[in-house]
Amino acid sequence: MKLLKVNYYMLNELLFLSALPLLAALGPRAAAAQGPKAAAAEVRRYSIEVAGVRVGTMTATRQAPVGPDVTYALVSDVRVNFLFYRLKIYYRVTNHFRSGQLLLSTVEAHTNQGDFSSRAEWKGDHYDIVADQYKHHYRATETQPIRYAVTNMFFGEPPAGQARAFAEYFGDYFALSRGQNGAWQALRAGREDEYQYTNGQLVTLTKKNPLKNFIIRLLP
Repeated sequence: MKLLKVNYYMLNELLFLSALPLLAALGPRAAAAQGPKAAAAEVRRYSIEVAGVRVGTMTATRQAPVGPDVTYALVSDVRVNFLFYRLKIYYRVTNHFRSGQLLLSTVEAHTNQGDFSSRAEWKGDHYDIVADQYKHHYRATETQPIRYAVTNMFFGEPPAGQARAFAEYFGDYFALSRGQNGAWQALRAGREDEYQYTNGQLVTLTKKNPLKNFIIRLLP
């Protein structure tokens, strides 16, 4: 008997999960191949909390640039046991930029409800965008270069005037607005996220929900 109803769509949608650098071969193996002079990746580690209880972790990584190429990754892992009910969500987002433009974004989600994915790929004059997530299916062609995505928001406060961020999970955009004292709001289809920065560093991300907010909090 289920003792607690769990909204999988909410959990999948609310957690930006992601991963290793573009193509596994470009991850730690590539860094090792560059030798001891290779610059270290930037890593941000966060806890994921619901109602004050830690339910998982999130890791944001920005690989050291290789020429004009930079790879961002978000990895989220949620594992919760509610007595007789188990919840598992593992989510990976990988964004590869060249000269400031997104070339390829991939999302992989592995959950109790199955496996899901999203992909946006630059084809020279447009993006082919396909999102097949839990109860979210989207196809689009985008001709404007994408230069700012959700992953970027983990590595510094958005530039003044930044009006939107590419939402990898959905394959479209969050509208951004700047508040006071380092606060930013991201809106999409009635859903709201609030980013709080201190000295340019993301310290908390609140993913608002009518049931319970998710708090993604920077670890010391």
